[in-house]
Amino acid sequence: MQFEINKYKKVSVIGAARSGVAASKLLKKNGVEVLLSDINAKEKIDPFFINELNEFGIKSEYGAHSEEVLKSDLMVVSPGVPQNSSVITRAKENGIEVVSEIELAYRFCKGKIVAITGTNGKTTTTTLIGEICSNAGLETQVCGNIGTAFCDVADKLSPRGIAVVEVSSFQLDNIKFFKPLIALLLNITPDHLDRYNHSIEEYVESKNRVYKNQDKEDYLVYNFDDLVIKKSLKHNIESSLAAFSLQNGVKKEVEKGAYLDNYELLYFYCQSEENIIDTQNLIIKGQHNVYNSMASVITAKLLGIEKSVIQKTLENFKGVEHRLEYVRELNGIKYYNDSKATNVNSVWYALRGFNVPIVLILGGRDKGNDYREIEAEVKKYVKHIIAVGESKKKIYDFFKRIIPITMADDMEDAVYKATGASSKNEIVLLSPACSSFDMYDNYEHRGREFKRIVNSL
Repeated sequence: MQFEINKYKKVSVIGAARSGVAASKLLKKNGVEVLLSDINAKEKIDPFFINELNEFGIKSEYGAHSEEVLKSDLMVVSPGVPQNSSVITRAKENGIEVVSEIELAYRFCKGKIVAITGTNGKTTTTTLIGEICSNAGLETQVCGNIGTAFCDVADKLSPRGIAVVEVSSFQLDNIKFFKPLIALLLNITPDHLDRYNHSIEEYVESKNRVYKNQDKEDYLVYNFDDLVIKKSLKHNIESSLAAFSLQNGVKKEVEKGAYLDNYELLYFYCQSEENIIDTQNLIIKGQHNVYNSMASVITAKLLGIEKSVIQKTLENFKGVEHRLEYVRELNGIKYYNDSKATNVNSVWYALRGFNVPIVLILGGRDKGNDYREIEAEVKKYVKHIIAVGESKKKIYDFFKRIIPITMADDMEDAVYKATGASSKNEIVLLSPACSSFDMYDNYEHRGREFKRIVNSL
């Protein structure tokens, strides 16, 4: 769908972070008058983004949203802006069309779109699909919530190109026509409920928007083993379905998909099936990465990519930074950075990826975590917890009856105490189950700091 440039004379963009700046630049390049507005003071905005805005001659304001933002034909909101914010509410009351950055990018994108969402595994799956497509010689742009904003690359793709887009629930909240050729729904567990009135139903509804505009020419690839997803799938869904599962029972429900037979990852279509890879040959470990690999295989096959390319990419894929990332070994102790684990379910998967005792660094800014969800895994896999950050007292109070636990002052203290609690052939794992905003700019910042400290030991 191509953007009707002449329809909108003036557009306001809310939020001066990566996606808001990218949206502003895309609009400006196409002759649209743009006003970018951020409620934060200018001193709190990344100077890199301010320089970009200045270079493009984009009008901007900081510290508050003026009445000027309501004199627009369209409002583009960044994912960090809550749905109940006054600026969105007032815009809708004034009859202004409100859309997300990925919706704007979609309207400029000529290429095919693969959209990946879910509570966990988005970044790994997005990166893996992008590598498979690139290795197959396809014109590929990997973007979205993964780092590069969709608006930064949307108008660079030809009709033969593929945009592999990681999309969060926040980005899906304000879509209107966004319609991926292939939508992936990896899993759904409680997360970000503070943005959804503490309602899992509202959160699920947000995730399901990824396929709401699809028709029979498009595919929804979903996790057959996820009961929340299966229960929430619309009865009147128009997408063609493909699914992945650890069991072969999935073949009775859909015509295309993937399943696991012992360690063999099999792709099936109609009455045929193809052995893609022995999952023991994957560098990335853990059941969650088997799921991510199956979702990627299905996507690649739907795009017509040869088995040899898929197999070789899977065998060489080392994962992504900050997601069960191996850092180093020191005195027989291995250190892993899983800073991207910002919810309890991510930690559940992480713990199951190891078969040796773990000293777990847990904590940060709590988002309403229920630690009962990992109680059994902690008892089974963890020998000691180091609690850190704003939530350390809550974590301590919950786990003190279950397992040895120590509170740390900061990340450096946490790493030192974790090392002291570990022995040869054991693991120190940073898998916080919380956001990073109590101590760091984002989970990347937290992960880099953890790695710096570990490498300085």
